[in-house]
Amino acid sequence: MWGRNLASSLTLAALLVGSPAAVGVASAQQVDVTASDRDGLVSVTATADMEVDARTVWAVISDYDHLAEFIPFMHGSKVVQRDGARLLVDQSGEFVFLFFRQPVDVRLEVIETPERRIVARAISGNLRTMEGRYAIESLPSGAVRLSYSGGLAPEFAVPPVVGTVIVRMVLAKQFRALVAEIVRRDAAGRGMPPK
Repeated sequence: MWGRNLASSLTLAALLVGSPAAVGVASAQQVDVTASDRDGLVSVTATADMEVDARTVWAVISDYDHLAEFIPFMHGSKVVQRDGARLLVDQSGEFVFLFFRQPVDVRLEVIETPERRIVARAISGNLRTMEGRYAIESLPSGAVRLSYSGGLAPEFAVPPVVGTVIVRMVLAKQFRALVAEIVRRDAAGRGMPPK
């Protein structure tokens, strides 16, 4: 999911190679983000195991109208149409790296499986391709795992070599910020300060 989630991705989304300490996810048991680039398509996978209520995870990743409040590099996110489990979500943001700045606008088609999965794909905007999937899983330990997998290819030109680095960095920061918000809301719901 683009947006501050280049979202989704997209929640997606995400998903992002910064330092975990930079966005305060110390209360998550484990956060892993990997990214690869093949022929201009950047693929990202990310997982976070958290001691939180699964309902809080769902509430955060499906809070499309408020993603821009806590996802880095996202300026706007708004549901423009809802038809049962299918939604259209408009998101805007930007890729920023040193002196490079590129606005991103995308309309996502989002399919929800409540409290289990969100699948999103770009249907218009300035991303040539963008698809992402979030999944929520309750683990035997009692922890909740949030997983993201997705890929994107911009329609616009990005600087050679650093373009992939920019996309990876943005997506990693976004996923970690999503996890930080889940942990924050869960702690607030329990009347406890975040760890």
